[in-house]
Amino acid sequence: MIDLAALWPPIRLTLELAFLTTVALLVIGTPIAWWLARSSSRWKEVVAAIVAVPLVLPPTVLGFYLLIALGPDGPGGWIAGLFGGRSLAFTFEGLVIGSVFYSMPFVVQPIRNAFEAIGERPLEVASTLRASPWDRFWTVAVPLAKPGFLTGAVLGFAHTVGEFGVILMIGGNIPGETKVLSVTIYDYVETLQWAQAHILAGGMLLFAFIVILSMMLLGKRFGRPGL
Repeated sequence: MIDLAALWPPIRLTLELAFLTTVALLVIGTPIAWWLARSSSRWKEVVAAIVAVPLVLPPTVLGFYLLIALGPDGPGGWIAGLFGGRSLAFTFEGLVIGSVFYSMPFVVQPIRNAFEAIGERPLEVASTLRASPWDRFWTVAVPLAKPGFLTGAVLGFAHTVGEFGVILMIGGNIPGETKVLSVTIYDYVETLQWAQAHILAGGMLLFAFIVILSMMLLGKRFGRPGL
């Protein structure tokens, strides 16, 4: 007999992690994407390469260094000490930090592409109407870059939902704290609980299909800029 109630906690935890990570990435990634799209600095592509490193770096390698950074001897230990803790490793907060690093290129790159696709003309027109740089950004650039924001949000959320290697390295397998969907499926397979694994894996498969279909529909609706 399958205990469906036992499947809900990792689903809830995964959705919370994906939501918080996506919000954090939109806040952090938007100014980075804007600078990458508009800056003429010779260091621009160096920064872009740093942002894109998680695309090619093995998750276990990134997870290893994040584990050190979030541990008691790293910056994470110092931050945790401010709140009476010892470490950010193996905590939900640590998962959010790790997920932000791991999913950053999936949010920053679409937004950067969308900003670059705007071109100079709309911003120049706004400037002739005496719009300040702040006004030009919020009333011209952001609305025109909407496809990039939508794509980045969907990809960031979906990528966080599917994380495994980084999550396992920095979060382990703590029920109710760090045991997300991907780790739960792995746990079920290791303990030969095939029915539960099938339910969660099938749900993830359906979710992946919906994400891909959403990307195709967004591309058709808005065209290719930012996608």
